[in-house]
Amino acid sequence: MTYIDQLKREIQLNKIPKRIISLVPSQTELLVDLGLESSIVGVTKFCVHPKHLRMSKAVVGGTKQINIEKIEALRPDIILCNKEENTKEIIESLKEIAAIHVSDIYNLEDCFELINMYGEIFNIKRTTSTLVSNIQLEREAFQLQFQNRDKLKVAYFIWKKPWMVAASDNFIDVMITEAGFVNVYKEEKRYPEIDLNNPKLKEADLIFLSSEPFPFKEEHVLELQSKFPEKTIKIVDGELFSWYGSRLLKSYTYFKTLSS
Repeated sequence: MTYIDQLKREIQLNKIPKRIISLVPSQTELLVDLGLESSIVGVTKFCVHPKHLRMSKAVVGGTKQINIEKIEALRPDIILCNKEENTKEIIESLKEIAAIHVSDIYNLEDCFELINMYGEIFNIKRTTSTLVSNIQLEREAFQLQFQNRDKLKVAYFIWKKPWMVAASDNFIDVMITEAGFVNVYKEEKRYPEIDLNNPKLKEADLIFLSSEPFPFKEEHVLELQSKFPEKTIKIVDGELFSWYGSRLLKSYTYFKTLSS
């Protein structure tokens, strides 16, 4: 069978894959929630959900550095990657070992497409269709409840030393909008470095400090609060703003807590 991934690459599979390696944490969690845990043979050290998985599966490296020999020894039928999280060199180095499926996520439609692609590849279309429907229901319920709310402006920090924010052309920006906020860095691209005198910060009603990839703590809240005493500054769950698999089911319930 021939399948097409989100980079429009052709993937040849002569059977339903039963030995899966996932090099993307959110996709690993998605596989488990789709009932495919027993088929997973390898994960990254960053695949932290569910917590027990790294104890029961082979850890083959991170998202940017991998152990090719370990991956080859696991005899995978398919390796699941992501354009942003994994490098082109990694994908090239693995193509002789197994079929490679690469996701490319910029919006919710891409998320739903990826989930449905897994439904096709792993022959679980009913399961993936149900998951997509349930996420859409959560989304619609949230939008109905908060559609008339004033939209506050937010600056969303992902890193310190240097300070970096989420701007446009990434999935975090999409989820900021989904949560009912306006990203003050919408006019910039990707993840720009800024300093704390950046004029856009003055426009923000809220400053969000993400729990990942940089692990912001209360000490960083206090640091920024001293500089911006008039602003609301809070640590937010980065996974619920950036993980694009089954964790989306939890995002909208969480967004309600930020909107209250």
